[in-house]
Amino acid sequence: MLNKIDLKEIENIAIKAGQKVMEIYNQDFEVEYKDDKSPLTIADIKANKIICQTLISLYPNIPILSEENKKIEYQDRVDWEYYWSIDPIDGTKEFIKKNGEFTINIALIYKDTPVLGVVYAPVLEDLYSAKKGKGAFKNGIKLPIKRDDNNLVVVASKSHLSKETEEYINNLPLNGKKLIKISKGSSLKLCMVAEGVADIYPRLAPTMEWDTSAADAIVRESGKMCYDFYLNKSMLYNKENLLNPWFVVK
Repeated sequence: MLNKIDLKEIENIAIKAGQKVMEIYNQDFEVEYKDDKSPLTIADIKANKIICQTLISLYPNIPILSEENKKIEYQDRVDWEYYWSIDPIDGTKEFIKKNGEFTINIALIYKDTPVLGVVYAPVLEDLYSAKKGKGAFKNGIKLPIKRDDNNLVVVASKSHLSKETEEYINNLPLNGKKLIKISKGSSLKLCMVAEGVADIYPRLAPTMEWDTSAADAIVRESGKMCYDFYLNKSMLYNKENLLNPWFVVK
């Protein structure tokens, strides 16, 4: 199945959704709040519609799990071989703040593992993508990019920095290196580690599978890994509970 998926097509879907999102981003818009208190805008809904409708037309036999779609019970998805994991706007809080640090995330999962990922940041016009066995790229440049300094660069959440994450960062062994801390929104944090501009991203706070799946595919193809904080093993997807464990990307 994976060899039948055209990565360029998936990139174009993310870009198309990003264009619609930018139309709304550059206007005034209302913000609603879901039952879990997370924000929702018309941009989330319109981007989700573009992504899901296009994927269904291209790949009608691959099911879709999206943050903005109706909940799918575990017994209905437990036997999925391949499925799409979608977050139409990752970093809605950053979208609302209009700081540009939000992304459109599309991942293809094989059983419990991301095997294709596209992360598009429409304000920054940065496109990250990866397909298993083919490498990871940012705007067509292969990742990771080599960095020549003596710094330990740690990237952490801009809107969801927990006390536990701060303690983890403060206890990192420096081994003579200078600690540099960067705050960033959305999946851009995982992508920064994949890119090589950051060394580590600890997330000792809640996230959902669709928040990380696309960027996780990119991280893996860059030669890095998104580790379950407790098990020190790669993150798993399509779990009964779609809440991610705490994790560290490095």
